[in-house]
Amino acid sequence: QLTMSLNSSTLLNEENAQGAKRNTECLESLLQTPSSFQDNPLQQLQLASQEVLEKAKKSGRSKCPRCNSSRMFYCYTCFVPVESVPTKEIPTVKLPLKIDIIKHPNETDGKSTAVHAKLLAPDDVTIYKYPCIPEYEERRHEIALIFPGPNSVSVKDIAFHLQKYTKRGVCASDDDCSREPLLKQAKIEPEEEKNPNEGISSSRSEGTRLKKIIFIDSTWNQTNKIITDERLQGLLQIELKTRKTCFWRHQKGKPDTYLSTIEAIYYFLVDYHQEILKESYKGQYDNLLFFFSFMYTLIKDAKCCAGKE
Repeated sequence: QLTMSLNSSTLLNEENAQGAKRNTECLESLLQTPSSFQDNPLQQLQLASQEVLEKAKKSGRSKCPRCNSSRMFYCYTCFVPVESVPTKEIPTVKLPLKIDIIKHPNETDGKSTAVHAKLLAPDDVTIYKYPCIPEYEERRHEIALIFPGPNSVSVKDIAFHLQKYTKRGVCASDDDCSREPLLKQAKIEPEEEKNPNEGISSSRSEGTRLKKIIFIDSTWNQTNKIITDERLQGLLQIELKTRKTCFWRHQKGKPDTYLSTIEAIYYFLVDYHQEILKESYKGQYDNLLFFFSFMYTLIKDAKCCAGKE
């Protein structure tokens, strides 16, 4: 069905010591040879220079400036780059709305790409470890949750559904919000067509009332506990159906439209920029995949070198 933030991951986790050892020589052989971006679906991204990551890759693991743990590229518990990756050389992305990431307590820190969002958009991203999450009830008219389900809507329909929330205020019950007949949309659209300019202006105004988007960082099997939490009930749910994951740790048996957390955030923002803000997308959020694209290429090359592809 769609995208929710599924089992994400950083590079160089310590889950398989033998596998890591087996790839050591392979990785070392790649240090002096720039990777070919052939067949890389992320090659069109407009990214800041990744030279700092290339240098860090060559020097190996480094200390976290806060907790002194040995990490590669960044500390996934403190959400900061390691000493070998100067913060000033990491791009910063400004987002059009705030993002809350709710992380399952059993989700391994070193396997989550959620930290990428915090590193690259520190002013707009907050990570919570479930069950310690905010109360959203009083702000349901300006918050949406990325999650597939029978009542989920597409990004382009955010404006219509937020209009429903704002006109009625916070719904009296969850059923009132989630089960309102979608046929009402068919009645509104012809009226908008009578005055296209007014319709677009109104749609943009309603859509930009969205102030915050929520993502769940978890494996598919772990999501039920979070999504059924009463604090998330009644929120507008959004589903991303058209994107395919590039994530190297994709869960077996799940559709390729189930994205890693950072992919879900990135693709939502691109769609939001075009569908709601009605602006041409020119790579404004590409640097959210700064770490992800680098790791994708590094791991793809390592697998090729190891004869896995």
